[in-house]
Amino acid sequence: MSVESAILIIISLFSLLFALYSGSVSIKRSYKKDVSRETSELTMVIVKLEDISAGISEIKADLSNVKGDVKELTERLIIAEESVKLAHRRIDELRTKE
Repeated sequence: MSVESAILIIISLFSLLFALYSGSVSIKRSYKKDVSRETSELTMVIVKLEDISAGISEIKADLSNVKGDVKELTERLIIAEESVKLAHRRIDELRTKE
């Protein structure tokens, strides 16, 4: 083996080691960026889900208020119908007396 071929082998080995090192550094950097991006996206999704949950809670509260209002109006309607029935009876009694 001549000195030239030994130097070529050594240069080739250094080139190979440098390529492996560069590749591993690039992979690590890419992995860190991916993790950072995924974390950011996950955080954004969590915030949006919390907003949706708050909106749903607000809608439930409004629906509960509406149910209460409907119940109150139903009770008032029943009382008004009874009053109208009584008024019609009185009117009918007055007409029969005439």
